[in-house]
Amino acid sequence: MPTKSNNIGGRGGSRSGAGRKKTALKDKIAAGNPGGRSLEVLDIPEIEGAEMPKPHDFLSSEQRDGNPLQAKDIYEETWLWLKRVGCAAKVSPNLIERYAMSSARWIQCEEMTSKLGFLGKHPVSNKPIPSPFINIGIQYMNQAIRLWNEIFQIVKENCSTDYNSGPSPEDDLMERLLRARGN
Repeated sequence: MPTKSNNIGGRGGSRSGAGRKKTALKDKIAAGNPGGRSLEVLDIPEIEGAEMPKPHDFLSSEQRDGNPLQAKDIYEETWLWLKRVGCAAKVSPNLIERYAMSSARWIQCEEMTSKLGFLGKHPVSNKPIPSPFINIGIQYMNQAIRLWNEIFQIVKENCSTDYNSGPSPEDDLMERLLRARGN
């Protein structure tokens, strides 16, 4: 009988993001720290007046239709929200960029679906097929949600202020999509 090896082949083992999420720092403080353990906060000082890291140029590059990509605006809104809740230094600018790019691409796919409709033509048979922008948009939306959950988890674990007051960048995505359709 073969013995269990060191998990070669990618089967089993713990998965990233699996399991119960940590309780928010704010909730632990409000509950009087019932576990009695020392509260863990990332030791990254929030510098007053810190400048937003410059987003890469590809976040606002001109698209094929001549419009700029909206990722830079989403990046800036997200960073400003993180700064407002006191967690801007705790979230990697690369994570914010990936979230902004995925969100902008999702909006772009939704715009194309609205413009071209839900059906397309098969290139060979010319029969109707579902628009490819629908599945691409779903993939970008799922990716944006996963990245937002990562950002929000960092905020929950490290923010002792009220991070739920006021709109968050995630809430503003649908508003941005609706504004884009009005153009």
